[in-house]
Amino acid sequence: MTDPSPGAPWRVLFLCTGNSARSIIAESLLRHWGGDRFEAHSAGSEPSGMIQPLALELLERYGLPTDELGSKSLYVYTGPDAPPFDFVITVCDHAAEQCPMFPGQPITAHWGLPDPAQVEGDEAQRMQAYRNVLADFEGRIKLFLNLPLASLDRLSSQSRVRAIGDDDTPKSA
Repeated sequence: MTDPSPGAPWRVLFLCTGNSARSIIAESLLRHWGGDRFEAHSAGSEPSGMIQPLALELLERYGLPTDELGSKSLYVYTGPDAPPFDFVITVCDHAAEQCPMFPGQPITAHWGLPDPAQVEGDEAQRMQAYRNVLADFEGRIKLFLNLPLASLDRLSSQSRVRAIGDDDTPKSA
């Protein structure tokens, strides 16, 4: 697998059902840690149209980028004029089942995590669920960033990116 084009960033799309918490957190983390090497996006198969307030609060508390985030449909990225992605990563089981074909045959992976928006309890318990998602994705994204993507063939890239989402893979870089 080679770089998309000289100087161009790797394009990554994180997919979830509502695009309101998990995919938003992953997008923000990759924007933060990926620098100019990656272009991060997120979308939902059934977008809620809003970012969960606790997700946004957490990202802001940690100084992570929030200015370009928004809940949107995956169909924004599947039209004839949509630029191709290098990677499409689903972060919930429902989105993995509904993931359409994307132009350009991107590397696909599933990094599923529980939905923090579904956690019940007081605000501290709910915020802890969001922190857990952020910590898990931070570890996965750091592993992803350390892959020698430009020197791997497509099959090796597919295997290694998918392995990052496996339950038994250590999540720290």
